[in-house]
Amino acid sequence: MPAHDDRTLFEFLILEGAQAGLSWETILRKRENYRAAFDNFDPRNVAKYDARKVEKLLGDAGIIRNRLKISSAVGNARAFLEIQQEFGSFDIYVWGFVNGRTIKRKRGAPVQAHTPESDVLSHALAKRGFKFVGSTICYSFMQAVGLVNDHEPGCFRYNQVGKRNLGQ
Repeated sequence: MPAHDDRTLFEFLILEGAQAGLSWETILRKRENYRAAFDNFDPRNVAKYDARKVEKLLGDAGIIRNRLKISSAVGNARAFLEIQQEFGSFDIYVWGFVNGRTIKRKRGAPVQAHTPESDVLSHALAKRGFKFVGSTICYSFMQAVGLVNDHEPGCFRYNQVGKRNLGQ
């Protein structure tokens, strides 16, 4: 469903990066552990993490203990805050990549691993210093937060997603 809350957007951005190379099911099982480990995905708190906190997280069996992924979450929090400062919210920034409207998959069209829109978002985020934001990760993020509606047109969720744009 379309998400417009910055904390929720940050959560999905971090979880998508953690998921790289793993199954989404693995990350979903650890979601509550991630919430606890990353201060309920408050980017202001995560941006303050230092080397000692990263080491502590590397010892947390409840999350994926990958130094690059954990460090990227900290750096991404800092970049996230810069976007909030510049645009007023991450929501305004990220929804701008789809002109404020969910992109709907056409009937019978295959689900993609990435799209031109996710390519653009990936490049823009990387240019701002984000890590673990390749085009496939960005497309998965776009699906998770409702920027893209990949539900089949016959699915009950298909029309629900389209009704919840622009903060509705």
